[in-house]
Amino acid sequence: GPEARLYHMVLHEVPPGADPRWDITEERPGYHLQATLAFRDVDPSQYDGLVIPGGRAPEYLRLDSQVLAIVRHFAAAQKPIAAICHGAQLLTAARVVHGNSCSAYPAIQPEIEAAGGTYVPANANFDNAHVDGTLVTAPAWPAHPAWIREFLRILG
Repeated sequence: GPEARLYHMVLHEVPPGADPRWDITEERPGYHLQATLAFRDVDPSQYDGLVIPGGRAPEYLRLDSQVLAIVRHFAAAQKPIAAICHGAQLLTAARVVHGNSCSAYPAIQPEIEAAGGTYVPANANFDNAHVDGTLVTAPAWPAHPAWIREFLRILG
């Protein structure tokens, strides 16, 4: 995390069983996450792969130069990178999607294209994963099984 400390997370989802169905997500208190290492203390050469979760965090983490340096290291070294949902915002901010194709939550399509990447749309169930070299991307949480399966395959 930005610092080694306890973080309070939020859940953002369409409330289950909402009638009428919501058009946007609701945010409410979620889990706690203990970060044991600050980004500035990460040595990316000590890791074989990078997983970039989605949610709202990438919107803020893309402003952290240390996070972007970590992403750039993995891309330059052609190490496996898995990004899902809004995680692609870190890929675009780090300028590593140029010439690559990737999937993401549909709202990220303009960022991918502006960064020189090709956007791969979600299928109807949002459960597809896309592989381009060592980059594994997916549109949203329904793709978790396919996304992780492809990442582990590339990771070996």
